[in-house]
Amino acid sequence: QLVESGGGNVQAGESLRLSCAASGRTFARYAAGWFRQAPGQEREFLAAIHADNGSADYADSVKGRFTISRDNAKNTVSLQMNSLKPEDTAVYYCAVRRSIFTATFAHLYDYWGQGTQVTVSS
Repeated sequence: QLVESGGGNVQAGESLRLSCAASGRTFARYAAGWFRQAPGQEREFLAAIHADNGSADYADSVKGRFTISRDNAKNTVSLQMNSLKPEDTAVYYCAVRRSIFTATFAHLYDYWGQGTQVTVSS
């Protein structure tokens, strides 16, 4: 089970930190990622992190603004979002895939959280 937290309403230019808590004992063996979905749009890849070596991939749209991290001892994965823009408004999802390697396609992830709303006002 994955449970996201940290969403909310912010002004453009502000920051938010999303967290995702995972249950179970295998989290440290799995890659994790963050996606978002705006109304009427497809789910969009944002960032993913390797199971244990810390390497990460980012979408061009968030590179340099968002940072993914994980704490395997606490079974959590986080997304630090800086310099937020109105176009970042969406429901944000964390996801885990049964592989140590990252992926950018949503269908390659096996477990999903329920999502948390992020709204950025101009």
